[in-house]
This record gives sequence, C-alpha cells and structure tokens, in this order.
Amino acid sequence: MEDNKMEFLTLNNGIKMPLIGFGTFMLNGETCTNAVADAIKTGYRMIDTAQAYGNEKEVGEGIRLSGIDRKDLFLVTKVNFTSYENAEQAVMQSLADLQTDYIDLLLLHWPFANYYAAWRSLESLYQAGRIRAIGVSNFEPDQFLDLIAYNKIVPAVNQIETNLYCQRNTERSWLDKKQVAHMAYAPLGQGNRNEMYAEPAVLALARKYGKTPAQILLRFLTQKHIAVIPRSTKPEHIRENFALFDFSLTDEEMTQLSSLDRKEPLIGKPETPELVEFALTW
Repeated sequence: MEDNKMEFLTLNNGIKMPLIGFGTFMLNGETCTNAVADAIKTGYRMIDTAQAYGNEKEVGEGIRLSGIDRKDLFLVTKVNFTSYENAEQAVMQSLADLQTDYIDLLLLHWPFANYYAAWRSLESLYQAGRIRAIGVSNFEPDQFLDLIAYNKIVPAVNQIETNLYCQRNTERSWLDKKQVAHMAYAPLGQGNRNEMYAEPAVLALARKYGKTPAQILLRFLTQKHIAVIPRSTKPEHIRENFALFDFSLTDEEMTQLSSLDRKEPLIGKPETPELVEFALTW
C-alpha cells in the first residue's frame, strides 16, 4: 500500500466508508479484472461497480486476484432499475458474481420504475445482514426526501455526478440535513475533463503542491467530505488518483475552486429522453 493515510466518512448507521474508491464504469473483461487488482494493491479499499455495468464477475475476480482479505474492503454495487421488481434476486446474483456473502453498500441506481418496492427489498436484506448499508444514486432532493418519509431506513448515501463544474451545493444542503453522505461519480468530469484540467486555478495549485490537475480536483471534493470514485486503467493514474491525503488546500483555495461551479450536470439529468436511453446502459 502507498504511504497515504486514508480518510473516511462515517455513515448514518455508524459504518466507516473510505473517502476514495475505485470506479469501474465501462471497464470490462481482463482490463477490468487487472485494474481492480492493481487498484487494491495500490491501496484502494473501496471498489464501486453496478449490475448495469455488466462487470461484477470481473470485479469479483480482480478482488480475488488482489489477495486482500474481503473484510478489509468496502464493496459498493447497485441494482439496476430494470430489476426493481425483483431486487432481492438481483442482489443475490450480485453476491454470487462478486464472490462475496455480503455487500458493504448497495444502491438503487436510478429513480425510475418501482423504486419503492426495490427499497423495501433492500431494507429486508439490510436487516438480514446481507448488506451493511443501503443508499441511492441519481436521486434528486424531492425524490430521496419522499423515500425517507414513507420508509423505515434513511439512505446512507446518495451517489450523484459531482465535480468542479457540477458541485451540487443545493443537493448537498439537503443531504446534510438528513445525514445522507455525498458520493461523487464522474469526479473528474466526463467529456469536459480536459477543460477542467486546464483551468488556470487548477494548474496553479498543481504547480504549488507538486500534484497533477486530477489530484487537485479530487482533493477539492474530498476536503468537502465528498467520497470520490475515479476510474482509470493506467497504473500511473491509478496511483496518482489515490495519493490525495498528503496535502490540503487552504480555505482561500477552496473558495477559489468553488467559484468555478457551473451548476450543470452532464450525466445526471434523467428527465431528458437522451439520458433515459443512456441510463439503460449506464
């Protein structure tokens, strides 16, 4: 493991979750398996996947090849909305594919279809000890507030697109009110990541701290107590993305980066037809 002290979030049920994890969206086959194994060997202890990614078997194999004891990992996966009517069966398949008998954090992937039925299935699995924490992904404040109002268990996490250009301050205020942890997917952007890397403020901080622009962008989020799940297949980037906790941005620098918020998600806007179609393969 790298000499890089991990920081954690404590979820609303008392479980500790690492502030950085390894994302696996669009990783498949041997590439996925090797990347997961490399990430764990680097020091990552949280791995994020999803039923919809179609790579849970490869993730499970990567975990096995890493040689790390399962109890030392924090494993996150998601039930796809196409499986909400039989969520328990979907979770059982995820457990088999991931080669584990429990999942640390199980999320509902999108606020589509019968997510109330799916949530109640997750509540049952949580109470049975098959899942250590349950949460949601891509839920807007009104949706997760409604879910809280009519169910027993408050989500532990909402995983939403969050990055320099989409900082989600309004959503965050509601998450904090309900003690729901904030997890960022696409923390380095999507199609606009090169633009983020070229921001003068980001480049100046990278020079000051001897870090890459990606490390500045990730540290900005983790200092706001937002968990991040960057993805890469390149060993050098896997290592760089993990090396976040040996420096801190000043309050002034945090304010400077906060001013670059464009308040516009690239992915998490499922009300548009194009993104509904995209969600089918997310």
